[in-house]
Amino acid sequence: MNILIVKLSAIGDVVHALPAAAALKKSMPSCKISWVVEKMAYDLVADHPYIDEAIVFDKAKCKSLGGLICYAPRFLRDLRRRHFDVALDLQGLMKSALIAWGSGAAKRYVYENSREGSDWLAQRIVGQHALGGHVTERYLDVVRYLGCDVQTGSADYGIFVSDEERKTAYNLARHQGFDMKQRYAVFILGANWPNKIWPQEHFAAVGDVLYGKGIIPVVVGGSGDGQLAAIVAEQMKIPPIDLTGRTSLKQLAAILEQAAVVIGGDTGPMHLAAALKTPTVALMGPTDEARNGPYGQGHAVVITPHDCAGCWQRSCPKGWDCLAALKSEAVLTAVERICR
Repeated sequence: MNILIVKLSAIGDVVHALPAAAALKKSMPSCKISWVVEKMAYDLVADHPYIDEAIVFDKAKCKSLGGLICYAPRFLRDLRRRHFDVALDLQGLMKSALIAWGSGAAKRYVYENSREGSDWLAQRIVGQHALGGHVTERYLDVVRYLGCDVQTGSADYGIFVSDEERKTAYNLARHQGFDMKQRYAVFILGANWPNKIWPQEHFAAVGDVLYGKGIIPVVVGGSGDGQLAAIVAEQMKIPPIDLTGRTSLKQLAAILEQAAVVIGGDTGPMHLAAALKTPTVALMGPTDEARNGPYGQGHAVVITPHDCAGCWQRSCPKGWDCLAALKSEAVLTAVERICR
């Protein structure tokens, strides 16, 4: 069977969907799995042990009408040449639905939380986790419908980090002043929603305590998170190791997998750390712990005490700093409970 999975972005969403490929390959070893993904999350899909081919969808080429007219037909023709039997739209948006439909696959399925009318072009699957449960389990409900036997709580993310990427990460760490053989904690400072960002003074307070316990704080993030890192450094007695904007996605994975603990909001790197089975403290506010908390055992969640937690609003209509109510003492208690 020739299977297409469409899950374009973001990093956390792609991480959540990876177990679908593992379940398909384990249930149908002879199947071929291709995955359409955007450039941001490509490294997670490329060289994945359960994915045969990663196909990049270049969204930047579709930003103008002329670019869309030039790029999209050629992209879809290339997909149709692969003769897919089944297409799984795990994005659940109209653009992903059009890719799945345009692939020519006779059977197309979309996961239960589809939007923008994407279920007009595919069969909508409502599984056992439709009304609750982790988003990874909801994606797995789609492949369960296809006959894959996956027990709840047993998702296999299959994230592959090469020895070369580990070596590069190790050398980067040495260049920045620490040895990855030491105990260190990773702080994920930024987020794509402003109300998922924990205040820098709280990170600084936790960093000072961890330094006192012999655990080195390491801050990570994109190039746009450098200012957050600078504020944390200003407020700490000893500045943390700053790797913001310096790592590729796989190099970041190499750093996350060796950490004693990872602390961050509901972001792609936090979910990547949890998928790597690194003890993770998730700082939750506007999103739901049951759906978007770290998957698996050995993690901790600290939730804002506001009654409106889990509102799913990108910015607070009440003007509150959602995560400011999470005090460093509560996070340190969670760290002590799970830190390895």
